[in-house]
Parts: sequence; C-alpha cells; structure tokens
Amino acid sequence: MKTKIQKSIYLALLLSSFNIVPCSQLFSQKFEPTMDSFSQYKYPEWFRDAKFGIWAHWGPQAVPRQGDWYARKMYESDIVDRKTYQPTGKSSREYLYHVEHYGHPSKFGYKDIIPLWKAEHWNPEQLMALYKKVGAKYFVSMATHHDNFFLWNSKIHKWNSVNMGPKKDVVGLWQKAAKKEGLRFGVSEHLGASYTWFQPSRGADKTGPMAGVPYDGNNPEFEDLYHKKTAPDDKDWLTKDPDNQQNWLSCITELIDMYQPDLLYSDSELPFGEVGRTMLAHYYNQDIDKNKGKLEAVYNSKVHPSMGRWVQDLERGAMDSINPFPWQTDTSIGDWYYRTGQKYMSGTQVIQMLIDIVSKNGNLLLNVVQTPEGDLEHDVITILDDIAKWIPANGEGIYSTRPWKIYGEGPSTVKQQEKGHFGGVKDVRPYEPADIRFTTKDKALYAFCMQASADDFRILSLGKNSKVSTQKVASIKMLGSAEKIKWNQENEALVITKPSKLPNWQVIGFKIEFQK
Repeated sequence: MKTKIQKSIYLALLLSSFNIVPCSQLFSQKFEPTMDSFSQYKYPEWFRDAKFGIWAHWGPQAVPRQGDWYARKMYESDIVDRKTYQPTGKSSREYLYHVEHYGHPSKFGYKDIIPLWKAEHWNPEQLMALYKKVGAKYFVSMATHHDNFFLWNSKIHKWNSVNMGPKKDVVGLWQKAAKKEGLRFGVSEHLGASYTWFQPSRGADKTGPMAGVPYDGNNPEFEDLYHKKTAPDDKDWLTKDPDNQQNWLSCITELIDMYQPDLLYSDSELPFGEVGRTMLAHYYNQDIDKNKGKLEAVYNSKVHPSMGRWVQDLERGAMDSINPFPWQTDTSIGDWYYRTGQKYMSGTQVIQMLIDIVSKNGNLLLNVVQTPEGDLEHDVITILDDIAKWIPANGEGIYSTRPWKIYGEGPSTVKQQEKGHFGGVKDVRPYEPADIRFTTKDKALYAFCMQASADDFRILSLGKNSKVSTQKVASIKMLGSAEKIKWNQENEALVITKPSKLPNWQVIGFKIEFQK
C-alpha cells in the first residue's frame, strides 16, 4: 500500500506528464510578504506569449510640451547633481521656459499646470483599436507619475483626473477600452520616487529679483500634492520616511483593489522593504482570488529576481543574451512626455528592437507619445502604420515563441553590447544584412534578417558543418509572401536565394522547418 507521501508524489508526476498544474501550484496557499514566499511565483503564459505591449506614459506634465520631468524641472533654478547632491549653478531649460511662459513658480506652480490638462481630443476606444491593429497584446496605463497626480478616481487626495483636468477616470476608461479589444491591462506607478523627487518645489531662487521667495510647494495648503518636507538626508530615489512609505502602500493598494490589473509596474526596485513586500503579496493574492486559484498577475520591478519572484524590467535597456527568466524592456518612441520637435524612432527601428528583445526571452513595452490633448501626431501614426503592416505577416514568428539555442548571429552579436538599464536600446542600434535573430515555436525556427539585402541570405548557424545545429532543413517559407523559396544547405551556411520580390519592409522573416 502506498503511503500518503508516495501517493502525492505519484499524482504530481502523473499530472506533470499531462502538463497539468497540481493543485498546490494553483496557489491555494496565499503569498506572504517574504522573499521566500515570492519564490513560488510562476510566470503566466499570457505574458510569455504576448511579447508586445503599448504604454500610455501620459498626464498633465505633457501640457507645456517640454518633455519628461517637467513637474520637477520647472522648480530647478539651480540644478542639483543627482549623484553628488551638489548645486551646479545652472538653471534648467524647463525652469527658464516656465518663468517665460507661465510666471515664477512662487506664483504659478505645478498645481496651476494641472487644470490646463483637458485631454479634449482623447478617444481611448479609437486608440486601443489602433494599438490592437499594431500588434499589442497588452496595454499599460500610467496611474501616477512622480508628480503625485493620480489618473484614477482616488479617495486618498483630491489631485486626480476625476476631480481636475479632464475630469475623467483615465485608468478606468483605458481599462474598459483594453477589455473591449481583448488586450490584457496593466498600470504603472511611479509614486515611490515622488516623495524625494518633488522636493525642489519647496525651494527658492538663490539669485535674481525673486531670490529667497519660496516656491508654491512650501504652502501648507498644497502639501497633499507636493508632499511634506523630507529630512536633510532623505535624498535617494526611494524615501526613508516611514509615513511616506505607508502613504505609498495605501495609494497603490487602492489602485490594485479598484482595477485588479493584470500587470503592475513600479519605476524602481520593489520599494520600501517589508512595506513593498506587503503590497506585492496583496497584489498576487487578490489576483489568485480573482482567477479562482490561478495566478495571472505580472509585477515589473527594476531588479533581477533571483528565483523568479517577478518580471525584471529594463528601462531603455536590453539583455545581451538569452535570459532564462522572462523579462521586459520599457522604452518610448520618443521622449517620455510630449515635447515639441522631438525625434521619433522609425517603424523599422521598433520592429528590429522588438525582434532582438523577443529572441532573448523578453517583451517590449513601448510608450506611444500622446499630445497633451490626447491624440497622436501624424508622425507617430505613420510609425504605427508601418508596424501594423509588418505584424500580420510576421507575427507568427513573434507571438507565443520561445528562444532558440542562440538568439542570433552577425556583426551585432560579436560587437560589445551595452546591457541593463539605459543600455542597448537608448540609442537605436544599427543592423547589417548579416544580422539574424532567431525564435522558435511548434518545432519550426523563425529567422529574421534584420536588414534587407541586395544579395542572397546566408544563415551560418544552419550550415551543414555548424556547431549550433545539425538538423537538415526540409522547407523554407518567406513570411508575407507566397513565392516559392529556393535554398541550399551548404557546409558553411544555409543559403536562401534572394526572392524575385521582397515584401515592402526592411526586416525579412523566414519560417524554417526541419526533417523529422
């Protein structure tokens, strides 16, 4: 007779043979706010399959049309070096712009910018339909940036988009539109850094006619927006103040409970020690309850999770190799917020970036820059249209794929690559015709030539003498074309004869199947 332990082991082995998750892995046991407890986290298949998300990094800071961090930089009459905390003696471009166009920040502060954000041209349903056409499988709404302005119907303070500005539940309307289009929905929170980030609002000019006149952040009437004054040594990205940390927990818990998002992004490491762990345990547990025992939630943190406790996010950065854990790049096609005259990536550059990331087991979360009014510039629509033309033909080599034996070949794989935060995608990487990226699905291999060539395509990793693969090729199809492809598996390379007509895009995909 089998013991209870033997029966449990037998059942687990039997279920695993049918790729069924045992009940214990359906998370009937709740998460505790400990790192050990988070090690039981399993990456949801929806996220691993999705590969591509679009982000609305959008709010009242777009109003002046001066780009990212306006709410802080408008107060920087004397910029402080973020590494040394020493003044530089220079005023920020945004401070000078603000004084010229709005007045001195003692009289016209960020609180006065907020009512100017009307979002009068914002149509979330129309934009979401476009994003689905472009190929996004999930959508992320900013919930609050470092400016402490909430885009949801918060009961915690009055500085939110339902009470002011658009007077709409921006998060809720984005979520409704995403659900209508069948996209997973996420939110981003940047509040953890807000408590120290916003302290320049409590300053004053050191020189000039307004020297010593306090900015409006010193007015106790507006402390719920600008935060209380921090201690002199509380200058790091994440505040040390226990009261501020508890405020963060209350705000993010409210956000989670109101919208139950599929994805939650923090613009930091998991904040505040046990306070952050309490938030994360609650986020996972409420998702388990929502999904009747199955954990579908994704948490993005900017620290590598040993033992896979969450999904690591790299801001404007990428891995330089295949990562065993799913990960995510977040970046923007331009500045984070709308800026007059900004330069955007091209559609081809976005596609190249997406493929490179996916080949290394990552996802791309792309900010699509909106105007303060809420619509998209013509240049941005053109970029999205270029992606939307490429995706229907080539998407089978992107979605639901997994990394191959190597992520790619060519000059870009042997040159030194930047990696990590702000490395690898901050400046768009140039590709050559010899650069190839690989993905695999259903025993087929997808090879993407990152730059179309005037010559035949050569894939060294599939030559007969390759050390990477010894499989014999059975068939090759060019994605987006019905033309019969001619090819020859030579000793040194798989040579694909250039088709008589290439598709109207620069990144060419091939589906390669092997002999059984």
